[in-house]
Amino acid sequence: MKLSLTNVVNGCRLGKIKNLGKTGDRTMDIPGCLLYTKTGSAPHLTHHTLHSIHRVPAMAQLTLSSLAEHHEVLAEYKEGVGKFIGMPELLLYCSLHDPVSLCPAGYVTNKSVSIWGVGGRVEMTASKFMAIQEALQPDWFQCLSDGEASCAEATSIKRARKSVDRSLLFLDHCLLLREESEVLQKSTIIGVIEGGDVMEERLRSARETAKRPVGGFLLDGFQGNPVTLETRLDMLSSVTAELPEDKPRLICGVSRPDEVLQCIERGVDLFESFFPYQVTERGCALTFSFDYLPNPEETLLKQNGTQEKIKYVDQTEKIKTTSCNQEMTSFEINLKEKKYQEDFGPLVRGCSCYCCKNHTRAYVHHLLVTSELLAGVLLMIHNFEHYFGFFHSIREALRSDRLAQLKELILRQAS
Repeated sequence: MKLSLTNVVNGCRLGKIKNLGKTGDRTMDIPGCLLYTKTGSAPHLTHHTLHSIHRVPAMAQLTLSSLAEHHEVLAEYKEGVGKFIGMPELLLYCSLHDPVSLCPAGYVTNKSVSIWGVGGRVEMTASKFMAIQEALQPDWFQCLSDGEASCAEATSIKRARKSVDRSLLFLDHCLLLREESEVLQKSTIIGVIEGGDVMEERLRSARETAKRPVGGFLLDGFQGNPVTLETRLDMLSSVTAELPEDKPRLICGVSRPDEVLQCIERGVDLFESFFPYQVTERGCALTFSFDYLPNPEETLLKQNGTQEKIKYVDQTEKIKTTSCNQEMTSFEINLKEKKYQEDFGPLVRGCSCYCCKNHTRAYVHHLLVTSELLAGVLLMIHNFEHYFGFFHSIREALRSDRLAQLKELILRQAS
């Protein structure tokens, strides 16, 4: 694996990660995102439907919490999870947890980390963890780490230090086991930067992890709440300054467009794409504009028409669904609302996705209020297409030195 930077402007990194995959002939653009999956499948979509979406990321995110209970089947299969799920062409990254599902705290010890699957808690020692990775055979995988210090509202120095010490011990053990494994020689370990909100421990974690032979770095615990967001962004800048430039930086728990741009300015390369899934589960469609070349106000009004009013809706209103209770953002419209009953325009004018080219807001509204499964399929197609297009726009903006215009446009639409 080789990271090649073509441009670095004010901390923003533009380039490609080359020599990826088991054969070393795959590449991935940065800044970019991973394809969010549930047990190896894009939510609501078949493999065939996924291929109808433009600019699908080269790497998919698998979650260990959804696959750990099936590792015995995969171990017997012996050909890896990629071929097992019918997506051998995709690069695969295995993370510990599903970013959409919160995990109970208090289950990390010096010898194990707990993950939570369908059947409940699964205790993961370094040996068991690496045995599962041998069964999965991913291209990249997140190392075991103690991320609970980042979950606390106020992290004590002692707890932050313990999270870093534990994470480094897990990393050393996993690196040793990887050296002994023939199956994992072509798989890359991603070291995790921990330390909660304590700057000294964050920097120690970054420096010590960078000394190990890891292929990249995962920045954990920087999602934060709005109260601590600025503090965490300042910390993020300090942490990335300690990391080598020739290895990719991933971040977990950050997926909103405005937060993505803030992190890119601080040297982050790769993001998770769970935000489109959350929007879909709310019965909403992404409508934010990322066309930064024309006049931003005219573009926004033209794209969303009368639905521009969504910017002024009280954003404290909760949109409740069966599986994803999240707050609606100003980057989306709620198609369950009655006002879309006779709106025969596409979800977003000019969008090239299957949903926008063939169906209307009124039709998707009908599917949602009648609880048709097709609603989730059409919304997921559109929301993925829109989100992946946003990342393409970021890269184009960096190439033309127009990221400031794109950021201004996105922040105008942020709640």
